Amino acid sequence: MTTNRKGAIAELAITLAAVELGVDVYRPVAEGGRFDLIFDLDGRLSRVQCKWAPLEDEVIVVRCYSCRRGPEGLRSRKYRGDEIDAYAAYCADIDRCYFLRYEEFGGRRQIGLRLSHTKNNQNLRINWASLYEFEATLGPFGAVAQLGERLAGSQKVTGSSPVGSILDV
Repeated sequence: MTTNRKGAIAELAITLAAVELGVDVYRPVAEGGRFDLIFDLDGRLSRVQCKWAPLEDEVIVVRCYSCRRGPEGLRSRKYRGDEIDAYAAYCADIDRCYFLRYEEFGGRRQIGLRLSHTKNNQNLRINWASLYEFEATLGPFGAVAQLGERLAGSQKVTGSSPVGSILDV
């Protein structure tokens, strides 16, 4: 499969996953810019660069650069904070999407999202994939992680199955 086809599939999968979580998604009119989509996250617009992210040895690899052909050959360039606000990655191997804010990962050439424990049980500086899944970061705008602290009374955590199936009035 060509890189263009992989990119198109990633954009479509990311758009579908975001819309299913209630995120409004917009596309630039012209191709060739440094970001692929715009997410409306509770009134704040975020420029999102979509990435096809392969699975390599229990690690989802998100490459944080673009490649273009030039007269001298293949040219790669990392993304900057004035160009994008976040990466959205699609891993076709497990059919999951991930949202990574630039402010946390800016300047890197590659980000590894680990699915399972390391063989040496290292835990420091591990980016656990589950923390960056769309459901954890976007849906509904991280509300699952912020369930239930009530300002006018005792602290309570409420939940439902599925999440959001009941209203607390």
